[in-house]
Amino acid sequence: MSVDRRSVLRGAAAGAAGVGFTTVGAVPTLAEAAPASHGSNGSNGSNGGAPFPQHRPFPPLLDDPNGILALPAGFKYKIVTKAGETKLKSGHPTPALHDGTAVFAANHGRYQLIQNHEIGSASELGVPQIEGTVYDSGVGAAGGCTVIDVDRDGTNLGEWVGISGTLTNCAGGPTPWGTWMTCEETENKANGTTRLKDHGYVFEVWGDGKTAHPVPLKALGRYAHEALAIDEDRTHVYLSEDASGPNGTFYRWTAPRGYKLGPRSWQDLQNKDFGTLEALAILGDDGKPIPDVAYLTSAQLLRPFRVKWVAVPDRDGTTTSVRKQFTDGQITRGKKFEGVFGTKQGVYVVNSYAESGTADLPKDAVPHDGMVWFYNYKTETIQLVTYFPDNAAADLGPDAKYDDYNFDSPDNVTVTPWGSLVLAEDGNASSHVLSATPGGPTYAIARNMLNDSEFTGPSFSADGKVLFVNIQTPGITLAITGPWRDYLG
Repeated sequence: MSVDRRSVLRGAAAGAAGVGFTTVGAVPTLAEAAPASHGSNGSNGSNGGAPFPQHRPFPPLLDDPNGILALPAGFKYKIVTKAGETKLKSGHPTPALHDGTAVFAANHGRYQLIQNHEIGSASELGVPQIEGTVYDSGVGAAGGCTVIDVDRDGTNLGEWVGISGTLTNCAGGPTPWGTWMTCEETENKANGTTRLKDHGYVFEVWGDGKTAHPVPLKALGRYAHEALAIDEDRTHVYLSEDASGPNGTFYRWTAPRGYKLGPRSWQDLQNKDFGTLEALAILGDDGKPIPDVAYLTSAQLLRPFRVKWVAVPDRDGTTTSVRKQFTDGQITRGKKFEGVFGTKQGVYVVNSYAESGTADLPKDAVPHDGMVWFYNYKTETIQLVTYFPDNAAADLGPDAKYDDYNFDSPDNVTVTPWGSLVLAEDGNASSHVLSATPGGPTYAIARNMLNDSEFTGPSFSADGKVLFVNIQTPGITLAITGPWRDYLG
């Protein structure tokens, strides 16, 4: 995200939120755990979902003597990159503001990370504009992605630029053919000085160190993108929007009939009229769109809601932002549509929070500290699978006795190789990495002891050995190892 809640409280600029994905080669390999319907014991319900994954509670977090990361007993971490300290192969320092990250399997049992840097203006620690990787050569376009080769124990084997000259690269998603889609969380247009091109697009990023096509995929729209997921049949892309005034929404891009996305799709997706872009409408019992997700609460947990998709009139937002092209009764909005993660059966999407006393909370809606949704591809229904009620105790931070039991503002989401969820907080107080079961409990599995920055880009290696995660500010990538299977398997 562009502005987090801590930043609002202290009046500082914000960190960003990301989403992590795990793939082996070109195809994601996940334990496919979709939420169940109202069936008893979490068994398969009428919505075609699979049983909930089960896992053991994590042990209490132990403070780190180095003051960086609190972890349960038996777990340890290694620093992979650190902004301004580790170096790229070009000799430039690692850029700042680590965000959305994907981990891919590489040769010899190693891993490769493709990582966003959510930098929104000229910066000494911006992504260097390496020839062939540049979209916008303006000095203000200092965002982009780096690629990091990593050994099995988390050792950094080299980092380089995958794309540069972009802006506010927040999250994104992997493709089934082994690349990364990076999302610009902005609507800034060219200004003739620091920005020479319009921004607010999705770009495809390759990790081979040779391929770069820094062109905007205009078919996916121009707005404050957060994250995305491509469905199993390669005919749809699901995209979240982190925006307010009015709140953003969730989108679906649909390919033309007979077309499947693939390695050369970047050429077709440059055409803003290619395929169809639509916005989400969650339908109430009366068949009308529910205006905002904040009208739903934990009382609706696991209930499937029918949806419809409403065509976007001008997906490039030429004169009017995409979300402002809809009336409040046409679509369903939400405060901070954030992390997105796809499985074979559907896609998870997160709303971080909705605070009382703000213009972003509709009249008579209920404030909350986080929602996780699951959209089922087959049934075209959406369910609320995790709900954090509005909780003042979560704002107290490390001075609170029960800090590691009170959570708020899940931001990015990934699915573990065992089917459970990992969420990263971007709340008011302590920042945690969380383990959650759809419809079930949530446990803290890490706490930021360094500062009050959010976590971003949680990404599990498909072999289940390493969880990569970032402390967004100043920008640190961590490889966490330990007996994951004992608690998640």
